[in-house]
Amino acid sequence: MGQVIVDISTSLDGFVAGPNQSLDHPLGDGGGRLHDWAFALKAFRERHGMSGGETGPVNDLVEEALRSTGATVMGRRMYSGGEGPWEDDPNADGWWGEDPPFHHPVFVLTHHPREPAAKGGTTFTFVTEGIESALERAREAAGGKNVAIGGGADAIQQFLKAGLVDELQINVVPVLLGDGARLLDGLGPGDLELETTTVTESPAVTRLRFRVRT
Repeated sequence: MGQVIVDISTSLDGFVAGPNQSLDHPLGDGGGRLHDWAFALKAFRERHGMSGGETGPVNDLVEEALRSTGATVMGRRMYSGGEGPWEDDPNADGWWGEDPPFHHPVFVLTHHPREPAAKGGTTFTFVTEGIESALERAREAAGGKNVAIGGGADAIQQFLKAGLVDELQINVVPVLLGDGARLLDGLGPGDLELETTTVTESPAVTRLRFRVRT
């Protein structure tokens, strides 16, 4: 059975998005800088239908992560940035257009039922029964590969608090955001015990990989 993995970029002061998030600026003020390192990589660019890109140890790790992931679970905010009934969501079709980059099943946590949506090689299934149900369905769909837990921060915190994560991979970017959505808000020593397994450095990002102790 594959692992359940959180792989997320943060600022040096621990934020996964900046302040003032909106539909026009879903990552908030300055939050887009958290992903510049990934946009430059060959593995990322290939997944998004672009050529070129940087190679090296960080690219190799991202390439392996993409290859070994069979399903993703994400929060409603990561999917559309909205809330409430889907008919009132101005971004109800999500951020990624007609060819989302996942190319595997994606399970979206929501309180509002909706039929699955298939786009390109990705099918989005909307789960109203909570994180355990979403993970069970994602494990089945992954077919033995890993399940990625996507953002936002609230969804990740729910999985960490429930003890459902095997690995936590934090990509620390050398920027300060000062405010916004903090990755580990509400988590304390009794909620999470970690063992460092690898540290991979580059000028743009430091990739920290932890095993979550149960």
